[in-house]
Amino acid sequence: MAKRLGTILMDMGYLDEDSLWKVLAEQKRSEGELLGKVAIRLGLVTEDQVLKALGEQLGMKVMNLADVTIPAELAELVNETMATAFKVVPVSQNKREKSLTVAMAEPQNPATLDSLRSFLGVDVKGVIAPEAEVMAAIERLFAGHQESIEDVVKQIEADKGLARFSGRSESAIDLESIEEMAEAAPVRKLLNMVLLLSIKDKASDIHFEPFEDEYKMRYRVDGVLYELVPPPRHLAPAIASRIKVMANLDIAERRLPQDGRIELAIGGNQVDIRVSTLPTLFGESVVLRILDRTVVQLDLNQIGMPEDTLKTWREVIRKPNGIVLVTGPTSSGKTTTLYATLNELNEITDKIITTEEPVEYDIDGLIQVPINPEIGVTFAACLRTILRQDPDKILVGETRDLETAEIAVQASLTGHLVFTTLHTSDAPSAVTRLRDMGVATFLITATVEAVLAQRLVRKICTHCRTEYQPPPEVAMELGMTPAEAATRKFFHGKGCQKCNYTGYKGRMGIFELLIMNDALRELVIAETSLDEFRDACRKSGMRTLRESGLRAIHAGLTTIEDVVRETVVEEA
Repeated sequence: MAKRLGTILMDMGYLDEDSLWKVLAEQKRSEGELLGKVAIRLGLVTEDQVLKALGEQLGMKVMNLADVTIPAELAELVNETMATAFKVVPVSQNKREKSLTVAMAEPQNPATLDSLRSFLGVDVKGVIAPEAEVMAAIERLFAGHQESIEDVVKQIEADKGLARFSGRSESAIDLESIEEMAEAAPVRKLLNMVLLLSIKDKASDIHFEPFEDEYKMRYRVDGVLYELVPPPRHLAPAIASRIKVMANLDIAERRLPQDGRIELAIGGNQVDIRVSTLPTLFGESVVLRILDRTVVQLDLNQIGMPEDTLKTWREVIRKPNGIVLVTGPTSSGKTTTLYATLNELNEITDKIITTEEPVEYDIDGLIQVPINPEIGVTFAACLRTILRQDPDKILVGETRDLETAEIAVQASLTGHLVFTTLHTSDAPSAVTRLRDMGVATFLITATVEAVLAQRLVRKICTHCRTEYQPPPEVAMELGMTPAEAATRKFFHGKGCQKCNYTGYKGRMGIFELLIMNDALRELVIAETSLDEFRDACRKSGMRTLRESGLRAIHAGLTTIEDVVRETVVEEA
């Protein structure tokens, strides 16, 4: 087992025992800062001493990059986006052994080398160098020839080896040729660039779509799809196969859908990429879902919930038993809200078990069970077993049928707090959905404690946010007269470099929180209409999605267009 860095620094005579305790105490306070960086910040050791100790710990050589001349051809292998993302710079190449040596600013993360091997398809070895020297070397190496996706597409078009596949149908290309195309350097380079650019721009999905005469690449940022420079049509099988190789999928199987996963470590962060392939009329459509922990804030204070709603939500999630529903369409942030909630409830005194399809983020301290209906591991089957595992709180990824709903009800009646999601348009209709599923009304009133409906709206970019007066027809979409609109403040983003000239940067939730009370329970028992029930919910203090959206508009957080798109106007 490798020695700890603090012990090595003591063994080398750079730190004494008292100093090490000081460093450890400061590291605990700084929550996760690396020990070496803490020791340097406190002035107890130099960067050179920490690098030598790291070299000793990891069995790596320490290199001084200031005197090294890096061959320009290495910029062809590791592009600038990759070098900056991983904080590495290529220093030498052994063509005979098909290996590359890179200088690393963050050598403590062993997954970096694995990710680079996956991207580059060659053996990658690491040496250690000071961060400032690595970043300066990157600047020197790429000065004057920063590459864009457009440049790589031009290289592909000029590549004679790939050009011979042009005009041939996918079915006419044999497996050996597809493998050869997938391993071609320009194909690797293009895919690496698209992946790293998407992660840098905080995209949630990347789409590779084959059509009859073209091949489209698009990525989704803040819920909106943007098109990238399209590669030549004949590259469709090569790109799909390269993704399959990275996700350990069967490249020979092109008739059936496949699902896989790519794991990367970028800048010290673990990024999971879920891969889905779908056979279409013109080849395989591939979608990558990027799950980056640094983008998703698993913290209730960060999801955009207003303070009064957050206070009530915190009271609800601390209840000893009952059912708490989170509802909304696909991609409305339900999972993020629930993860943030469970993250807050994650204490040593409680056992929390989740059952999800699939498990999106693993959280230390939670027992997380992936659903697999193909082998009979359904929500209902899991839930039955979970109840025998002595849990305090349970998350059921989605309540889709009466069987799952009934077991969730039984779990809450036997003293468990159950969180689950439904697909309904607002909070009141979640209660009627349970009734429509066949859950008895007396069981709904006995178990359901609260329903949270939510949507995601784009946030105005803070760098180019400007106050403006919307045209009368836009204000009327919010149900406002021009006179009313004139008394209110409205904002939008003009567009700047920080937000890629979209006027938006990031997303936030708007929420509708329904707390069940005795009056509402009586209406559920009486099986009143949804309109009557919704009206009663509003009278009992529920703020609707549209009202939450209006508050966000007037606070200068989002725009009229986004709120109108995501919410419906309430009937008076």
